[in-house]
Amino acid sequence: MSGVGPDRDRVGEVARLFLKLGAVSFGGPAAHIALFHGEVVTRRRWLTDQQFLDLVGATNLIPGPNSTEMAIHVGFSRARWRGLLVAGLCFILPGAALTLALAVLYVRYGSTPQGRALLYGIAPVVIAAILQALLRLGRTAVKDIWLALVGAAAVALYLLGVNELILLFGGAAVVMLLRTGRRMASAGHLLVPWAFPVMPALAQLEPQRAVDLGRLFLAFLKVGALLFGSGYVLLAYLHSDLVHGLGWITQSQLVDAVAVGQMTPGPLLTTATFLGYVLHGVAGAVVATVGVFLPAFVFVAALNPLVPRLRRSPWTAAALDGVNVAALGLMAGVAYQLGRRAIIDIPTILIALAAAVALMRLKVNSAWVILGGGVLGLIIEAIR
Repeated sequence: MSGVGPDRDRVGEVARLFLKLGAVSFGGPAAHIALFHGEVVTRRRWLTDQQFLDLVGATNLIPGPNSTEMAIHVGFSRARWRGLLVAGLCFILPGAALTLALAVLYVRYGSTPQGRALLYGIAPVVIAAILQALLRLGRTAVKDIWLALVGAAAVALYLLGVNELILLFGGAAVVMLLRTGRRMASAGHLLVPWAFPVMPALAQLEPQRAVDLGRLFLAFLKVGALLFGSGYVLLAYLHSDLVHGLGWITQSQLVDAVAVGQMTPGPLLTTATFLGYVLHGVAGAVVATVGVFLPAFVFVAALNPLVPRLRRSPWTAAALDGVNVAALGLMAGVAYQLGRRAIIDIPTILIALAAAVALMRLKVNSAWVILGGGVLGLIIEAIR
C-alpha cells in the first residue's frame, strides 16, 4: 500500500501537466514537442535529453500524430499504464472541446472564427520555441559529422518536397549502413515489424458514401492508423479519403476544418472532431475523435517497452540516431516554412526576438511566453 500515494501523485502530475499543455500547445507538432521538452526535460527532469530524443525517434517509426504519441510515451514513462491513458486523454481533450465548440458555431452561423490577432502574436513565439528545442536537442542528437550531414540533408530534401516518411526511414537506413554495414540486412526484422501488417488491412477499409457512425469511425480509424510524419500531412489524407474517395465533405469544408485545427491548441488531429460534428453532430464528433486517436494509444503501448532495447541494439541504436537527426531536420524545415508566414513585419520580428530572450536567456516557461505573445497580438491589432 505504500506505493499507492506516490503512484497517484505521479498520475496527478501527468494529468495537470498535459491538461495545461493541451490548452496552450499551439503551432503544430514541432512546437508541441518543443513545449514538452521544456517541461519534462528542462523544468521537471522526468527524462534526460537522450531519453527524450529516443522517444521522439520512436514516435517517428510508427504511424499516428507525433505530438500526441509523445505525450502518451511521457505519461507511460512517468506513471506507467495509467499515465499512458491520462497523458494522452488530457492532451487531446482541451483542443477537442474547443474544436467542438467552434464546430457548433460553424454549423449554426455558417462561418469559422479566425482569431487572426491572437495567432498573429502567437506564431512568432512558436518559431522561437521550436528554435530553442532544436538548439537543445541538436547538441545531444548530432554526435558526429555524419549525423550532422544526415540532418542537413533532411532539411534540404524536405524543403525540396521529399516525402517525410522517406526522409525519416532514409535517415535511419543511412546511419545504419554507415555504422553496421552488412550486418544491417540480418537485423532488418528489428525495425518495428509488428506495426506494418496492420496497415494493409486498414487500407482496405473503404466505408460507403452514406454516413453513419460505424462508417465514420472506420474512416477516421484508417486515417489515424496510416498517418506517418507530422500532423501537417493530415490535409492530404483527408482530401484523398473524405473529399474524393467518399464525397462526404467539400473542399471548402475541409479547408475550414483544418483552419480550426490550426487555431485551437493541442494536436492538429482534433480536426477530426470538427468534421465529425459537421457530418453527424456530437455523436459524430466523439466517434471521429476516438477513431483517429485510438491507433496512437495502441501503437505506443506496444512500442514503449521496446525503446530501451532499441537503444541497446547496435543496429536499432543507429536507426534511432538516424531518425532523430532526420526528425530534427524536419523540425528545422517546418520552422523555416512557418517562420516565413509568421514573421512578416517589424512587430512580429520584435515578438520573436523577445520570445527567444525569454525562453533561452531568462528561462521563462514557454506556455506563459505563448500566452504573452497572444496578448501582444491582440494589443497590436487593437491599436492599428
